[in-house]
Amino acid sequence: MLSLIRTLLDGASVRAEDGLKDRFAIDLLAQRIRDAEAGLAAAKQTLASLIVRQRAEQAGLDQLQRRHADLESRTLSALAAGNNGLAESGAAAIAELENEREVRRATVQSLGEKTLRMRVSVERAHRRIIDLNQGMISARAIDAERKAQSRLVRSIGHSASLNDAEELLAHITGASDPFEEAGILDEIDGELRHEAIRDRLANAGHGPAVKVRAKDVLERLKAVN
Repeated sequence: MLSLIRTLLDGASVRAEDGLKDRFAIDLLAQRIRDAEAGLAAAKQTLASLIVRQRAEQAGLDQLQRRHADLESRTLSALAAGNNGLAESGAAAIAELENEREVRRATVQSLGEKTLRMRVSVERAHRRIIDLNQGMISARAIDAERKAQSRLVRSIGHSASLNDAEELLAHITGASDPFEEAGILDEIDGELRHEAIRDRLANAGHGPAVKVRAKDVLERLKAVN
């Protein structure tokens, strides 16, 4: 029983959360974009720091290379002059510089790789944020259209009311003319009472006229004159 209640509560919570997401989707999207832009700004700052460190390490390595070349040249000169003691001191210093050079080279390489990865990540995030901002424009337009449609539905009622109104209109406009129906009914009644055949016989000259005709009136008036 408790498990069932917990499941029902979880379902209600999920539905409520989905409802809030649908209602405030644009606001949530805008906030997510702002969060992404803040993260991108922090990533750019980190990238800038890496580039500064890489350049500093590269400058130190270049200076070390120059010192190494200068010291090596002087040590060779000492050897050529037969000054072995001074040459040995120069060789020891060169060895230290070469060890330091390897460390600096590794540092520069590591910083270069980190900088490259960070630059790729920043560029990818930048493109995604651009796409999100462009999508935000479309989302706002769609949301405004949906809200307008919702207001329209609330103002004119549900579609069932529209359907009923359309059916009533079709019924009214498609109804037969009552005057025409009355005339047809009179004709039918006359035929049933044999009045129609009597009128046709009279009109053909068989027997006296059933009704006064315009022709009869005209002949009577001519006779008076």
